[in-house]
Amino acid sequence: MASEVNRRLIVDGLAQSVDALAEAASLGRTLAPDVDRIYFVAHGSANRAMQGFQYWIEHFSPSIEVRRYFPSEFIAQDPVRLDARTLVVLASKSGTTPETVAAAEYLKGRPCLTVGFTLSGEAPLAKLTQRTFLAGETSESFVALFMMMQALVGGLMAEKDAWPLLEDLLASLAALPDVIADAAEGNDARALADARTFQHDRNLYHVASGPGFTPAYVFGVCILMEMLWMHSYPIEAAEFFHGPFEIVDENTPLILILGEDPSRQLMERVRRFCQKHTQRLMIYDSLDMEMRGIAPSIRPIVAPYVLQAALKRLSEHLSDLHGQPLSTRRYMWKTEY
Repeated sequence: MASEVNRRLIVDGLAQSVDALAEAASLGRTLAPDVDRIYFVAHGSANRAMQGFQYWIEHFSPSIEVRRYFPSEFIAQDPVRLDARTLVVLASKSGTTPETVAAAEYLKGRPCLTVGFTLSGEAPLAKLTQRTFLAGETSESFVALFMMMQALVGGLMAEKDAWPLLEDLLASLAALPDVIADAAEGNDARALADARTFQHDRNLYHVASGPGFTPAYVFGVCILMEMLWMHSYPIEAAEFFHGPFEIVDENTPLILILGEDPSRQLMERVRRFCQKHTQRLMIYDSLDMEMRGIAPSIRPIVAPYVLQAALKRLSEHLSDLHGQPLSTRRYMWKTEY
C-alpha cells in the first residue's frame, strides 16, 4: 500500500523555505530599481513553476519584461538583451542538472544579475550564482522552490510596480506547508478510488489553463511519464478546441484541472464539452480546497501547488497498483543521453 501522508514530514521539510521568504522578498525589493526584465531558466518542474511566475508578472506588472527558457535552449539562443538590467533566475532541485549548471557557467562574466534556487549549498549551481536560496532537505522540493522564487518575484513587483499584495503573499506562503499537508490528507481517499478506476489505462490526458498548466505538466510529464512510463499528455485549454478535442470519445480518460485565475473560463468551456462526450473524467478544482490561512487574493497564485499536492497522492496510489516505485527510471541517470 502507498505510505500514509506524513504531515510532519511535509511541514518540517518546508520550514527552511518559510524562513527564507522575508529575505527573498527583501532581495526582490533591493534589485527592483536595477531590473527591467527577468529571464527564468530551468528544466522540469522548476521550469513549469516559472511558467506560473511568467503568467502573473505579465498579468500584474506594467514594467517588467519576462521570458522563460530551458537552459540548453537559453545558451543556444544567446539572448542579445542579456544586459546589466536583466535578472536571471536559475533553479534546480538537485543543483546538479547538467544543462542548468552549464547555463550558470555561461552567465559568468556577463553583466546580468543572477539568483539561484536549489536544495543544498554543496550543489554546483549554488556556487555559480551571485545569490543563492536553499530549501534544505525536503520531500516537497517543487513547493519549496516555488515559495522562495515567488517571494522574490513578489518583492520585486511590490517595489517596482507598487504591487499591493506582498503582505498577503508572504503570510499565505508561510501558511502553505499546512495547506499542502491538508490537500494530501484530504484527497487521499479520492486519490485511491481514482487510481483503482484508472489503473489499467496507459493513456491519460490532462487539460489545464494558465497557471494550472503547471501541475498538469508536472503530474503528467515529470511523474506519470518519467516515473510510471505512462503515455500521459498535458494539453492547454486554449488549444484544446484546435485539434486535441478530436481524440475525445466515451472511453477517453481525462483529468481536468481548474484553478481560480483569469483563465478559468477556458477550462469551464472544456469541462462543458467533456461532460457531454465522455464519462471518464477526473475533475480537480481548487475551489473545492479550503486553503486555511491563504488570503483570498493569493488563492489563485498558490492553487496550482495545492492541486499538485492532491494529484501527488493519485500518483503514489497508481505507483502501488502498478507495482512500479516512483524511483524507477529506464534511462535517467543510468545511460548516456
